[in-house]
Amino acid sequence: MAKKGNLLTVRKDIRVVDATIRDGGLCNNFRFDDKFVKDLYNANVKAGVDYMEFGYKASKEIFDVNDFGKWKFCDDSDIRKIVGDNKTDLKIAVMADVGRTDFKKDILPKKESPIDIIRIATYLNSIPAAVEMIEDCAKKGYETSINIMAVSKANTEDLKEALDILGESPVNVFYIVDSYGALYPEQSRKLADLYCEKADVYKKSVGIHAHNNQQLAFANTIEAMTHGASYLDATVDGMGRGAGNCSLELLLGFLKNPKYKVEPIVKIIEEHTHRFKEQGIKWGYDIPYMLTGQYNTHPRPAISFSNDDRTDYSKFAIELYDIINS
Repeated sequence: MAKKGNLLTVRKDIRVVDATIRDGGLCNNFRFDDKFVKDLYNANVKAGVDYMEFGYKASKEIFDVNDFGKWKFCDDSDIRKIVGDNKTDLKIAVMADVGRTDFKKDILPKKESPIDIIRIATYLNSIPAAVEMIEDCAKKGYETSINIMAVSKANTEDLKEALDILGESPVNVFYIVDSYGALYPEQSRKLADLYCEKADVYKKSVGIHAHNNQQLAFANTIEAMTHGASYLDATVDGMGRGAGNCSLELLLGFLKNPKYKVEPIVKIIEEHTHRFKEQGIKWGYDIPYMLTGQYNTHPRPAISFSNDDRTDYSKFAIELYDIINS
């Protein structure tokens, strides 16, 4: 497909999504205090960010509330403590995993909730269950996105078929999700072309959520955007599971729309995320994450390596090779 936009123009279809609390919450079990979340909310409003994802709508029947902070569950009352009636242009998002969310009970009708969009996360093998969730959330009045995870492992024909099935649903956005940080820009471009081709047929938008295992999250994001993706995920200081994500401050600085401002996000880094690192919360590019990205595999072994404060990278490379090829 032809490139969309250029470095000197503004694309009115772009929507920037801050996923710091949700993806960053995977670094500290969602134990963010209200001051940080409130400061981030205010910063996003000032920065012109379009959506802020507060966390997961996880099932309290599956996950013990004592093991996590409240943003694992995103009770509407907790969100309201931060945003009130949210009389701003910033929209509120949460993520709901297929099979891990009591969506019929815990996701209230939109008119009773501060949430604007439900981002439904699924693997290819659970598309019918994802469609059920999409239909339920849409009927309740929400915008929805479908985030097909681990797309770097997906068979192209299966992916095409899944997008056709999802295209017939009321979902608003198809998301490319590089769960393992394995994609290179050429692959992101091809996926964006495929997703946008299907999105044009079904009148949907396309988004991208990238991980930084190979220092390519920003590059993959802008490559997908150039080829038609319009919903762009990012996190403050790149904070997110393992190697982290596309950095919000980089993305806002790249976009030419004058409504986006970098300074409020830089202040959050100065006042909060640097403190998190001093407290021992870990994320960001490192050799173990690079290796899992290159092997196109889940970063669990690398997360364990990092949590154990290991530095024997060459031994880990051998261990990972044995895991992948066993």
